[in-house]
Amino acid sequence: MPSIPSYDLSDKDFLLFSRLVYEKCGIHLHEGKKELVRSRLSKRLRELELPGFGPYLRLLAGPDAEDELVRMLDAISTNLTSFFREKRHFDFLESEALAGIRERMSKEGRQDLQVWSAGCSSGEEPYSLAICLSEALGVSSRVQIKILATDLSSRMLEAAQSAIYPHARVAGLSQDLVRRYFLKGKGRMQGRVRLRPEIRNLVTFRRFNLMEPFHSSLHFDVIFCRNVMIYFDKPTQEMLVGKFHKALRPGGYLFIGHSESLMGIEHGFRYVQPTIYLKN
Repeated sequence: MPSIPSYDLSDKDFLLFSRLVYEKCGIHLHEGKKELVRSRLSKRLRELELPGFGPYLRLLAGPDAEDELVRMLDAISTNLTSFFREKRHFDFLESEALAGIRERMSKEGRQDLQVWSAGCSSGEEPYSLAICLSEALGVSSRVQIKILATDLSSRMLEAAQSAIYPHARVAGLSQDLVRRYFLKGKGRMQGRVRLRPEIRNLVTFRRFNLMEPFHSSLHFDVIFCRNVMIYFDKPTQEMLVGKFHKALRPGGYLFIGHSESLMGIEHGFRYVQPTIYLKN
């Protein structure tokens, strides 16, 4: 049985990877991430039958590297999420934020409620938003819910678009929510659930790198960008928060992760409560 090759990642090559990843997607790979990079990319090197990280870096720097860059970033990205994670955000959106947003929508004469899940991973967050807003607005509402869900990882987006999850993923939800918004798998899909079409249709998935320019036509009422900025350094966080501020309508809300804050960076938001900010 042939032995599985192992690869050493030199300090020099790790520095080159760190610079490349920072340049491409703003993720700051500090020294403590060296082993993570080595272990996660070693599998890719074996698949490509490359002898080491040096040749892989040259591949990534080549003229036809776009697809491989996506694969590389997929490999080093951490994707951890769940339905209604940090539930108080959804409670606040439903009980406090939504009334003011709907009032402004009425004054502006529009019926579309625009939400962005930035860093949507495998889809639990945008689908939770779709369920939350559907619950809050009711079936008779004329409001059109439009949720844009983006992520850097094409692998995660493919999983998200399928909207299929192991039944264990919904074990923490009420049976009523599961019954109304999920379909139980049968036969070869036994033990899995899938979001109902009326929820799936509220979400549009796109691959998007947050370091790229935001389209000037993007205007949202709510942005969820949670547990994403922890990977960025302060200058990158400040730049990104500024872009979110421009992309939100006045009176719009930015939700960030429980381990994140906007302290130490300049921004135009008004603090509402921990991890929740308002654009005046």
